[in-house]
Amino acid sequence: MEQRPIGIVHPGAMGVSIAANLRRSGRRVHWVSAGRSAATIARAREQGLEDAGTLEQLCAECAVVLSVCPPHAAEDVAQAVTAAGFQGLFVDANAIAPGRVAQIDAALRQAGIEVVDGGIIGGPAWQPGTTLYLAGPRASAVAALFSAGPLAVQVLGDVVGTASALKMCYAAYSKGTTALLAAILAAAEHYEVGEALRAQWTQDDPAFALQAEQRTRQATAKAWRFVGEMEEIAATFAAAGLPGGLHAACAEVYRRMAHFKDAADTPALDVVLAALYGEDVAWHQKV
Repeated sequence: MEQRPIGIVHPGAMGVSIAANLRRSGRRVHWVSAGRSAATIARAREQGLEDAGTLEQLCAECAVVLSVCPPHAAEDVAQAVTAAGFQGLFVDANAIAPGRVAQIDAALRQAGIEVVDGGIIGGPAWQPGTTLYLAGPRASAVAALFSAGPLAVQVLGDVVGTASALKMCYAAYSKGTTALLAAILAAAEHYEVGEALRAQWTQDDPAFALQAEQRTRQATAKAWRFVGEMEEIAATFAAAGLPGGLHAACAEVYRRMAHFKDAADTPALDVVLAALYGEDVAWHQKV
């Protein structure tokens, strides 16, 4: 495994950074460019990733395949790798509920594929501050592939689902509270108490009002991806016997921001808040 290349499906903004850390650790990294955007192709080439041509070829050449994709596509990627004849270590590093990881693990084990559960906390790993958590019987073998670069790697144990559980619990607060703040700001504008709310926040904490606005605006670029993540957190809570409704509501908040994905610039706060109601809703309307 030390000598064979590592495959990555699909290297978007986060995946490319993980691949770059593998490259800095002296690993060859393969990927498949077919169907990927020009921006992703450019990023992959810049980081020295090698195009395997087809998924079948990637699976034949690689001892480890990493899946880093939006939550909704996790099973599709796992099934595609299985259908391509892969026989190695499959690392599911997606933001999905522990129960879904367990289902993927069960399906792939039937095909002779070992699964390592992964959870990424932090932004794209170009600077220190991002950690890849791993769990599963072969987690240490995957961790050993990363020997250089700013990405931190930590093994949580040998139970598949543990890394995903940590990711879900962490994002429940970090991204869940951002959605909550966005909804609070929108409600305050609707009731024409936005200025008073910001004044009270500033009295409590001089930095909080500005932070709330910045978090709301900055979330728009990835809101399309956070929809699925909030749904996964809701499922995680429900499976633990806890209410999942809060994060189901957070998913709806992000769903209303999802169209900002390809915006050239970060939208102004009033534009974001208007989107939470619908562009035809005027702030002066009362209930």
